[in-house]
Amino acid sequence: MADYKGGCACRSIRYEIAAEPVLMAHCQCRDCQEQTGGGHSSVLAFPMSAVKMTGTPTEYASTADSGKKKTRGFCAVCGSPLYTLLDSMPGVLVLKASTLDDPSLFQPQMTLYTDRGLPWDHIDPALPRFAKMPPA
Repeated sequence: MADYKGGCACRSIRYEIAAEPVLMAHCQCRDCQEQTGGGHSSVLAFPMSAVKMTGTPTEYASTADSGKKKTRGFCAVCGSPLYTLLDSMPGVLVLKASTLDDPSLFQPQMTLYTDRGLPWDHIDPALPRFAKMPPA
Protein backbone atom coordinates (compact mmCIF):
# COMPACT_ATOMS: atom_id res chain seq x y z
CA MET A 1 0.00 0.00 0.00
CA ALA A 2 1.23 3.49 -0.84
CA ASP A 3 1.97 6.03 1.88
CA TYR A 4 -0.85 8.58 1.55
CA LYS A 5 0.19 11.43 3.84
CA GLY A 6 -0.01 15.16 3.40
CA GLY A 7 -1.59 18.41 4.47
CA CYS A 8 -1.79 22.11 3.90
CA ALA A 9 1.07 24.40 2.88
CA CYS A 10 1.69 25.74 6.41
CA ARG A 11 1.44 22.26 7.96
CA SER A 12 -1.31 23.33 10.41
CA ILE A 13 -3.42 20.47 9.08
CA ARG A 14 -1.98 17.02 8.40
CA TYR A 15 -3.55 13.73 7.36
CA GLU A 16 -2.63 10.06 7.02
CA ILE A 17 -4.74 7.58 5.09
CA ALA A 18 -4.71 3.83 5.72
CA ALA A 19 -6.38 2.72 2.48
CA GLU A 20 -5.97 2.80 -1.26
CA PRO A 21 -8.05 5.38 -3.14
CA VAL A 22 -11.37 4.23 -4.61
CA LEU A 23 -11.01 6.80 -7.41
CA MET A 24 -8.37 9.09 -8.90
CA ALA A 25 -9.60 11.66 -11.40
CA HIS A 26 -9.29 15.11 -12.88
CA CYS A 27 -12.49 17.09 -12.30
CA GLN A 28 -13.39 20.02 -14.56
CA CYS A 29 -16.55 21.10 -12.72
CA ARG A 30 -16.93 24.82 -12.15
CA ASP A 31 -16.49 24.42 -8.39
CA CYS A 32 -13.08 22.76 -8.88
CA GLN A 33 -12.07 25.49 -11.33
CA GLU A 34 -12.97 28.19 -8.82
CA GLN A 35 -11.28 26.39 -5.95
CA THR A 36 -7.99 25.83 -7.79
CA GLY A 37 -7.91 28.97 -9.92
CA GLY A 38 -7.23 26.67 -12.88
CA GLY A 39 -9.06 24.50 -15.36
CA HIS A 40 -9.53 21.47 -13.12
CA SER A 41 -8.73 19.82 -9.83
CA SER A 42 -6.88 16.51 -9.50
CA VAL A 43 -8.48 14.40 -6.77
CA LEU A 44 -8.34 11.06 -4.99
CA ALA A 45 -11.36 9.61 -3.19
CA PHE A 46 -10.86 7.63 0.02
CA PRO A 47 -13.16 5.97 2.55
CA MET A 48 -13.62 8.55 5.30
CA SER A 49 -13.07 5.82 7.93
CA ALA A 50 -9.44 5.41 6.75
CA VAL A 51 -8.54 9.11 7.13
CA LYS A 52 -6.82 10.44 10.26
CA MET A 53 -6.56 14.23 10.28
CA THR A 54 -4.84 16.53 12.77
CA GLY A 55 -5.67 20.21 12.91
CA THR A 56 -9.05 21.72 12.24
CA PRO A 57 -9.99 22.57 8.67
CA THR A 58 -12.49 25.33 7.96
CA GLU A 59 -15.44 24.15 5.88
CA TYR A 60 -17.68 25.89 3.38
CA ALA A 61 -20.93 24.26 2.21
CA SER A 62 -22.67 24.91 -1.10
CA THR A 63 -25.05 23.15 -3.47
CA ALA A 64 -23.61 20.75 -6.04
CA ASP A 65 -24.95 20.23 -9.58
CA SER A 66 -26.95 17.30 -8.18
CA GLY A 67 -28.82 19.67 -5.86
CA LYS A 68 -27.20 17.98 -2.87
CA LYS A 69 -24.80 19.55 -0.39
CA LYS A 70 -21.08 19.79 -1.13
CA THR A 71 -18.66 20.77 1.64
CA ARG A 72 -15.14 22.01 0.92
CA GLY A 73 -12.43 21.82 3.58
CA PHE A 74 -9.48 24.19 3.58
CA CYS A 75 -6.86 25.63 5.93
CA ALA A 76 -7.92 28.96 7.42
CA VAL A 77 -4.27 29.88 8.03
CA CYS A 78 -2.69 29.37 4.58
CA GLY A 79 -5.81 28.92 2.44
CA SER A 80 -4.84 25.53 0.98
CA PRO A 81 -7.85 23.63 -0.38
CA LEU A 82 -7.75 20.12 1.12
CA TYR A 83 -10.86 18.10 0.42
CA THR A 84 -14.50 17.95 -0.59
CA LEU A 85 -17.31 16.01 1.07
CA LEU A 86 -20.31 15.20 -1.12
CA ASP A 87 -23.74 14.25 0.19
CA SER A 88 -24.06 12.22 -3.02
CA MET A 89 -21.06 10.11 -1.90
CA PRO A 90 -21.53 9.55 1.85
CA GLY A 91 -18.55 8.18 3.76
CA VAL A 92 -16.06 9.38 1.11
CA LEU A 93 -13.45 12.13 1.38
CA VAL A 94 -12.34 13.61 -1.97
CA LEU A 95 -8.78 14.79 -1.40
CA LYS A 96 -6.83 17.31 -3.49
CA ALA A 97 -3.84 15.49 -5.03
CA SER A 98 -1.64 18.57 -4.64
CA THR A 99 -1.83 18.23 -0.84
CA LEU A 100 -0.05 14.86 -0.83
CA ASP A 101 3.51 14.83 0.49
CA ASP A 102 4.25 12.73 -2.62
CA PRO A 103 1.89 14.02 -5.34
CA SER A 104 3.37 11.49 -7.80
CA LEU A 105 1.14 8.89 -6.09
CA PHE A 106 -1.75 10.43 -8.02
CA GLN A 107 -2.39 8.34 -11.15
CA PRO A 108 -5.52 9.70 -12.91
CA GLN A 109 -8.04 7.14 -14.12
CA MET A 110 -10.53 9.47 -15.80
CA THR A 111 -11.70 13.04 -16.37
CA LEU A 112 -15.03 14.15 -14.89
CA TYR A 113 -17.36 17.02 -15.79
CA THR A 114 -15.86 17.48 -19.24
CA ASP A 115 -19.01 19.41 -20.18
CA ARG A 116 -17.54 22.21 -18.05
CA GLY A 117 -14.00 21.85 -19.43
CA LEU A 118 -12.27 24.97 -20.69
CA PRO A 119 -10.68 24.91 -24.16
CA TRP A 120 -7.24 25.81 -22.78
CA ASP A 121 -7.24 23.07 -20.10
CA HIS A 122 -5.52 20.18 -21.89
CA ILE A 123 -5.83 16.85 -20.09
CA ASP A 124 -4.53 13.53 -21.41
CA PRO A 125 -7.01 12.60 -24.18
CA ALA A 126 -6.36 8.89 -23.55
CA LEU A 127 -8.17 9.05 -20.20
CA PRO A 128 -11.84 8.02 -20.16
CA ARG A 129 -14.01 11.15 -20.20
CA PHE A 130 -17.41 11.73 -18.61
CA ALA A 131 -19.65 14.75 -19.20
CA LYS A 132 -20.70 14.57 -15.53
CA MET A 133 -20.08 11.73 -13.07
CA PRO A 134 -19.55 8.21 -14.45
CA PRO A 135 -22.51 5.82 -14.26
CA ALA A 136 -22.64 3.80 -11.03
